[in-house]
Amino acid sequence: MGGYYGLLVLVAVALLLSTGRCDVSCTGRDGQPGQAGIPGRNGWAGAKGEKGEPAVMASGPVDPAVLLRLKGERGSRGNQGLMGPKGYQGQVGPAGFPGGPGRPGPEGRNIGQGVHSPQQARSAFSAVRTHSSYPRFDQAVTYQTTVFKTQEDFNAATGHFTCRVPGVYYFTFNSVAKASMCLRIASEALAHKLGFCDYKGIGDQVLSGGAVIQLRAGQKVWLESFRDQQRDTDVRDPNDKQIIFSGFLLFSDSE
Repeated sequence: MGGYYGLLVLVAVALLLSTGRCDVSCTGRDGQPGQAGIPGRNGWAGAKGEKGEPAVMASGPVDPAVLLRLKGERGSRGNQGLMGPKGYQGQVGPAGFPGGPGRPGPEGRNIGQGVHSPQQARSAFSAVRTHSSYPRFDQAVTYQTTVFKTQEDFNAATGHFTCRVPGVYYFTFNSVAKASMCLRIASEALAHKLGFCDYKGIGDQVLSGGAVIQLRAGQKVWLESFRDQQRDTDVRDPNDKQIIFSGFLLFSDSE
């Protein structure tokens, strides 16, 4: 019995010795890889990094998409650039709708004599004296009827034509009477008055005359009677008499 236990002890010692030698000179086979684990949770956000260096501009063309990704903070407004060349004229657009009527403007005021429009540059008159009395010497003839006049250029009560439109005018008169009569055209624009006479013959005496006169604004023209070789019986003649005085603008200074 004692011998049996001794044999077991020897066998155990031999196994231990053989196992110690395999740790030094023998190698075992690699094991199989284990299964992948489940994904872990997201980590905490990292700290903000430091500001980077400014980018260096490339010498060649740059992709616009890259510039958009590299867009920095908005800078200050630059100076206004030079005006470019005038472009080509575009095509005429379609006509717009008519606008509504505007409000009335302020009342105009007279600022003196200026350039007259074709409508304004019109001046004419014609008046008739039908009084039977002999017209007074060296006084303007007055008239009972105004046949035609423009604006207020002629005043029948005073017998004066007042120039409103500067220019060249033609004035004429005609008279019919049974007595001798002398009439003349007078004006501030004339150095001498233009006189005409017709002395009594048989029947009615007809007298006429005319003149072309250049007038400035405000100058007057009139017709007047004057004494020459008339007799006292001519001055006291009670028969009907008729004098027609007319004038009109030939052309204005602005033409």
